Amino acid sequence: MKRRLPNYKDLAPLMQFKTPELNAKKRRLDQALTIWDLRTIAQKRTPKAAFDYTEGAAEAEISLARARQAFEDIQFTPSILRDVSKVDLRSQVLGGPVALPFGIAPTGFTRMMQSEGEIAGASAAAAAGIPFSLSTMGTTAIEDVKAANPTGRNWFQLYMWKDRDRSMALVDRAAKAGFDTLLVTVDVPVAGARLRDKRNGFSIPPQLTAGTVINAIPRPEWWINFLTTEPLAFASLDRWSGTVAELLDTMFDPTVTFDDLAWIKDQWPGKVVVKGVQNVDDARTLASMGMDGIILSNHGGRQLDRAPIPFHLLPEVVREVGMDTEVHLDTGIMTGADIVASIALGAKFTLIGREYLYGLLAGGREGVDRTIAILEEQIARTMRLLGVTSLAELEPRHVTQLERLVPRAR
Repeated sequence: MKRRLPNYKDLAPLMQFKTPELNAKKRRLDQALTIWDLRTIAQKRTPKAAFDYTEGAAEAEISLARARQAFEDIQFTPSILRDVSKVDLRSQVLGGPVALPFGIAPTGFTRMMQSEGEIAGASAAAAAGIPFSLSTMGTTAIEDVKAANPTGRNWFQLYMWKDRDRSMALVDRAAKAGFDTLLVTVDVPVAGARLRDKRNGFSIPPQLTAGTVINAIPRPEWWINFLTTEPLAFASLDRWSGTVAELLDTMFDPTVTFDDLAWIKDQWPGKVVVKGVQNVDDARTLASMGMDGIILSNHGGRQLDRAPIPFHLLPEVVREVGMDTEVHLDTGIMTGADIVASIALGAKFTLIGREYLYGLLAGGREGVDRTIAILEEQIARTMRLLGVTSLAELEPRHVTQLERLVPRAR
């Protein structure tokens, strides 16, 4: 073997050093390549009670685990030798344009989890051209969300309270602020048993204990932001002292029926979507009532544990009502491939909740931007590898749901 001294001209192209990123937040977020990476960052930077409220589900958290497993248990069927140099992720949803096949789901107590809260989500949604959903349990006023997303699509999520007048006053405010869609959540007649919150003593406002203080010591930025920004307030109520579950049980009305839903639809000038549908019969009933859309959802696993898996329900529900009613989906999504699989099996749109919050906890507005960018990149890459260039080209033939949980014959 002949050897020689290295030639600088040969080595120079191989020795180009990356310019160091001096902004710590940007450096941290740039290193996050997946939603799971954002989750890891979020957990390190957020006190346990707030992170567990984001992360946790009901009881043994079986529903959430199964929903995520369902997305892992799929097989894609790609087509080859297609020109996929350009892909189009745009579509029409509920009568209006969306730039991506997902929007930001409604989340409660958002500013308690991270001080920028709904403003970060709404402004990031505006920049990305996707809808932002404000929860009845949100911590930013309806009008302030509109100001953060003045020309984009804002959706308002309604829990029907025992105090009907107060509920409809919120609906009226949302309509006057120009929100175009009402999401009526119907799977919360009472609060689910969220055991992490009970064990953490998660309350409004947060209660300081010795454990809380010890857990907060390595997370000073969270506390500084929490204590030096506007006091926590809610879109829908002025003050509350007690646990989250006690608040939900005080507010939610277990007597709500389909008749109430029809009445709500008559009061709202825009589109009405029912969130929390978990069986085919209810989907048929809602379609027959003229609802504009339904969201297959088990509330992120936060209500009934061992609830149906929305992704498994999707094909049958689409066959039954998809021609008349838009079918959307949430729960369990953690990658852009999950969203592609949902669209291929007939979902018109998807919503991200925890995924958005992981980004928010990891880096505020910039973290939400990173969540959206990660999912957009994953969606586009998955579509290219499948050999499709638009959402409309995605079909059930592209996805096989592999069987893991198969009901026993009766």
